[in-house]
Amino acid sequence: MANFVPVDVFDLVIFGGTGDLAMRKLLPALYHRDGDGQFLADSRIIAASRSELSRDDYLARVETALRQNLHDDEFNDAQWQTFRERIHYVPCDVQVHDSWHSLTELLAGAEGRVRVAYLATAPSLFGVISAGLKHNGLITPTSRIVLEKPLGHDYDSACEINNAVGECFAENQIYRIDHYLGKETVQNLLALRFANSLFEPLWRRGAVDHVQITVAEDLGVGGRVEYFDKIGALRDMVQNHILQLVCLVAMEAPSSLHHDSVRDEKIKVLRALRPMSPEQIRSNTVRGQYAAGAIDGNAVTGYLEELDDGNSTTETFVAIKLEIDNWRWSNVPFYVRTGKRLPEKHSEIVVEFQDVPHSIFPEQRFALQPNRLTIRLQPDEGVKLSVMAKEPGPGGFDLRPVSLDLSFEETFGIRYPDAYERLLMEVLRGNPALFMRRDEVEAAWHWIDSIIAGWQSAKQKVESYVAGSWGPPGSSSMLDRDGRAWQPEA
Repeated sequence: MANFVPVDVFDLVIFGGTGDLAMRKLLPALYHRDGDGQFLADSRIIAASRSELSRDDYLARVETALRQNLHDDEFNDAQWQTFRERIHYVPCDVQVHDSWHSLTELLAGAEGRVRVAYLATAPSLFGVISAGLKHNGLITPTSRIVLEKPLGHDYDSACEINNAVGECFAENQIYRIDHYLGKETVQNLLALRFANSLFEPLWRRGAVDHVQITVAEDLGVGGRVEYFDKIGALRDMVQNHILQLVCLVAMEAPSSLHHDSVRDEKIKVLRALRPMSPEQIRSNTVRGQYAAGAIDGNAVTGYLEELDDGNSTTETFVAIKLEIDNWRWSNVPFYVRTGKRLPEKHSEIVVEFQDVPHSIFPEQRFALQPNRLTIRLQPDEGVKLSVMAKEPGPGGFDLRPVSLDLSFEETFGIRYPDAYERLLMEVLRGNPALFMRRDEVEAAWHWIDSIIAGWQSAKQKVESYVAGSWGPPGSSSMLDRDGRAWQPEA
């Protein structure tokens, strides 16, 4: 395993420090990195929020959150005593000018440190906080700002946020986070493609039949229902997570791992996404909404029952057939899908290669299947290659599919740092390669907006699907028309 290299002394200010993201993701991630010795003694974590809390009150909340969100063997009192010394709390209503005084006072005299502002707040406050940091003289040459998704709800709102933040920070100081880019398997996708000579010659039209990307969740919308109903699955998942995965699968080899080299290749993919006509949007996209059903034997309610008024056309599932207009991927479809209340939490990329042109084998119990490379993002990160092999034994030549399976956890025997741990360390190191550049965000929104406009103009209906199924029938039908099926087969 790679050594954990300490980062320079820093002040990390978490705006929205009492919120769900801070308590459930950010602070546990920082606790792990501190426990592995990556923080030098004087580094500070400063939580800022409107709540009038004392430092002791806030520390009590953090301890409770860590005990709830870490495994029993990950929390220990000695490590907590060290970690808690780093944590400070300042009440700050970012929309009130005089409320910035305590934060300004705490940061005074530490201008030489790396200074990170992590905006775990509503996107409507991104510009407000940026302006507040600038007005109060809190932006230094080593300052960085982290923007959580969603970055707007369409192209125009994304540009508005980017303009507001860009008036205060240079582009190389802005880190637009997508936690999928911090997953170990996503990182290994680059290694798989560009550190091995085996796959890259086959990673193209002529060898690849199609690509599938699935991001499935067994949970419903839950406490996010008010937010989600205004956004839907297309904006919430496809615009960022899934399109970023498409970019990493489809991009050309960058000249180096320098952040702009990688992001230059990703933006080329987004700009090559084929626009769809209204007729193509109707045939190549599916919208779904979960109804009551059961998952793991437990009954669950439908989406409409979770709403106050019980009325909505917001999609909780979306499937899209997209194509990339360039030499490498011409006529190779990418099928992507994401949804709530599916049978399991399951995220993977499947690259299916073309069939053999002619079978020399007699009829068998198992039909010849195409080779598939499956890259598992969750829950068990790893890579699996499916090949046809002869069954052992005399007297026959029976073939069956077998898998060459690599589980990262089993192979390396360690707990992998989660996505937020990795991304936080990259921010502190000043490496923006795993974050989205402004042109990426805006290009993705431009393509997504065209689909939303098509849905609205055609009044495309939302299909109902039973919770615990793999989505509405139209999702399977979309692939069936092309003679293909989702893997695992729905």
